[in-house]
Amino acid sequence: MERVAEANAQFYGAIENGDIDLMRRVWAEEDDAPDLVCVNPGWPLLRGRAEIMRAWSLIMANVPYIQYVLTDTHIGVSGEVAMVTCEENVLTAEDDSPGFVAGGQVVTTNMFVNTEHGWRLWSHHASPVLMDEEDGEEDQE
Repeated sequence: MERVAEANAQFYGAIENGDIDLMRRVWAEEDDAPDLVCVNPGWPLLRGRAEIMRAWSLIMANVPYIQYVLTDTHIGVSGEVAMVTCEENVLTAEDDSPGFVAGGQVVTTNMFVNTEHGWRLWSHHASPVLMDEEDGEEDQE
């Protein structure tokens, strides 16, 4: 599980540092994990390594600062596949405005596959949280 946690941390490190080379190493090759999939909040489904890398390049080129604080992280491993679920608490900044803009909270599922090069990302699915826990509790009463 420690190596899966390291691979997950490298994924977020690649985004925070705008490191597309690290992002390429984090994602599996299609020979190891067919049908790579990536879903970022507000984006259409991205399928295939080339499409996913183009999207990350675009994101990295247009986001001057982003930081993730991951909470409620759970890791499950079954054979050669691992799943990481977590809450991404995102902090971003924009070029044309001073200070920070809170990006909000996102829930995420990252699927990894164990390859000869180590654990590599197979699928990233991130969805924005549109209501807080208090709102959900009120709806159930």
